[in-house]
Amino acid sequence: MIDISKITEYLYVGSKIGKEHAEELKLLEFHLIISMIGQMAPDTIYALPPFKTLWIRTYDTFFTPISIKKLMVGVAAARPIIQNKGKVLVFCLQGKRRSIAMASAILISMRYTSEEAACLLTTARKVADPKRWYIRMQIRAFEKYWKETQ
Repeated sequence: MIDISKITEYLYVGSKIGKEHAEELKLLEFHLIISMIGQMAPDTIYALPPFKTLWIRTYDTFFTPISIKKLMVGVAAARPIIQNKGKVLVFCLQGKRRSIAMASAILISMRYTSEEAACLLTTARKVADPKRWYIRMQIRAFEKYWKETQ
C-alpha cells in the first residue's frame, strides 16, 4: 500500500514510491509527481506516460538546507498543473520534511501563510515535520521571497 496523504484537492504528500506503486498511482491520476529525494532517482516507470515526474535532488540536513531556487523549481512546475485543476504528488524518503518543505512552498504560492500551510500539513499528515528548525527556516525564507517577488 502506498503511503500518501491528501492535503488539499490538488496537493498530496507521501513517502518514497517505487515501481510497485505505479498501478495505484495511475488510478489516482496525478498530473505531476515531484521527487525530493537526492540520493536516488525515481523508478524509470515514472518517466513514462501517463506519468510526469520532476526530480529535485535535495537532502535533509541542516548543513544542506533546501534552496529557495529548488523550491521555486517545484512551485513553477506545480502551479500551472494546479491552476488547470490537476493534482500534484510530492514525495521524499519518509514524507516528513523535504516533501513537506516543497508542499509548504506550493501552498504559500497558492496564498496560504507558512503557518496555515504547517497547520494544514500536520493535520492531514501526522508524520509531517514542518517545524524542524532548518525546515521551518527555509519555509519562512521561501515565504519572504515569494511575497517580495510576486
